Amino acid sequence: MALRTAEEYLESLRDGRTVYFRGSRISDVTSHPVIGLAARHASIDYELAHDPAHRDLCVISDPSGDYSRYYQIPRTPDDLLQRSALIELATTEGATLVILIKEIGTDALCGLLRVSSAVDKEHQTDYGQRVQAYYEHCRDNDLAIAVAQTDVKGDRSLKPSLQTDPDLYVRIAERRSDGIVVRGAKAHTSVSTNANELIVLPTRALGEADKDYAVSFAVPIDTPGLVLLASSFDSHGPETSPLELPISARHKMMETTTVFDNVFVPWERVFLAGEFEFAGPLALSFVEHHRFTAISYKLPLVDALVGSAMLMAEMSGIAKAGHVREKLVQLISYAETLRGLTHYAAMKGAPREQGIATPDPLYVNMAKYHFAHGYHDAVRNVQDIAGGALVTGPGAEDLEAKETAPYYDKYYAGHGVTGTDRLKALTFVKNLVASEFGAYQEVLAVHAEGSLEAEKQMVARSYDRQQALALVKRFAGLTDSST
Repeated sequence: MALRTAEEYLESLRDGRTVYFRGSRISDVTSHPVIGLAARHASIDYELAHDPAHRDLCVISDPSGDYSRYYQIPRTPDDLLQRSALIELATTEGATLVILIKEIGTDALCGLLRVSSAVDKEHQTDYGQRVQAYYEHCRDNDLAIAVAQTDVKGDRSLKPSLQTDPDLYVRIAERRSDGIVVRGAKAHTSVSTNANELIVLPTRALGEADKDYAVSFAVPIDTPGLVLLASSFDSHGPETSPLELPISARHKMMETTTVFDNVFVPWERVFLAGEFEFAGPLALSFVEHHRFTAISYKLPLVDALVGSAMLMAEMSGIAKAGHVREKLVQLISYAETLRGLTHYAAMKGAPREQGIATPDPLYVNMAKYHFAHGYHDAVRNVQDIAGGALVTGPGAEDLEAKETAPYYDKYYAGHGVTGTDRLKALTFVKNLVASEFGAYQEVLAVHAEGSLEAEKQMVARSYDRQQALALVKRFAGLTDSST
């Protein structure tokens, strides 16, 4: 086993992978002004593992060697709490933006380890051995992994096999003696431009007619036929001074439309190939782990909203105003409720298939719904307290030019603070809630890791309805047969 350095991680990305950005092929993703920023942001995970201050949290030591805690298979609630703490730490170092290169991949591996044994039992396959070998390969080489799950879907009223174009869901196009050939595309694939490996999972439950779409596998990012079309959203941040965009100028996560143009996958990298009845369970098992990851990395973001509102109120001298205190209490309650639900989901976690501890699905989905449902209200409260200068204030050049800087320092002075310092704080808040990055976070709040409707369904499904009914029947003096 070996813990890679940040430099070793970045060097591993120079492998000739096929990445396009704004219509042009990128020859080196580490040196590109936008995609390279995403790679350097992701290297935080590797830097933390070598930081003595964080080593106990970031690294697992056993007789066979050291490896990243992300690759620890959780067995207990404490393992889940430690994983959550690591994710929160890394996201804090990323200035509220999750790193994700190990978080999401290990979520997928946990899901695959849980479900593959059931597939093997039903179909006499050897997927479990393949997944275990792949997990050990990724762990021992300290690899960065992206996950492609969401298909482009085409006409969403039609099942995969009924689409006008059969490639609108990723499918097995050919079965060979040495492996499979896959075609199609996945949307919203995070961190793929700066990952080493890509795990593909089904996106939904499937019937027998759609068995060719029941496919899961893993390939290196430089595999022939794998094409990454990088999103252009919020791609101007790196060109802007950190004084103006303190987050976006330093931190970036890339998403891609991920195309499989007759990609060959050897059998040892195939984890599901037509066993359609397990497509839904595999998709769900990944989600059960990944939503816990999601609520863990939302914690620094909601903390930043609280801190931003407090700082803006103090600098403006309005912290004691009744309506401001009310908004601050709302923000604090929002953030701390999310933290409490996240921790409780871990504490209520229990071993499932293969002894893998899984966060409690009821509290995970309650937390995710709470975050997503309340995010826009939280942003509105921060915007209200900060005021209109979020969108009418100066640029970096204005604060640096000798002709204009004195005016801003004089006229934007606040409660015990210079105009320059007040505007520096304001630019951070602007980046957080009134920029392309802010819009990015608002959309993610609604759609990332599952929709609000999906979370509501899981809450309803996970709640112990019978226990609640039995309690009330007992209080009401009803018999067990009463409806």
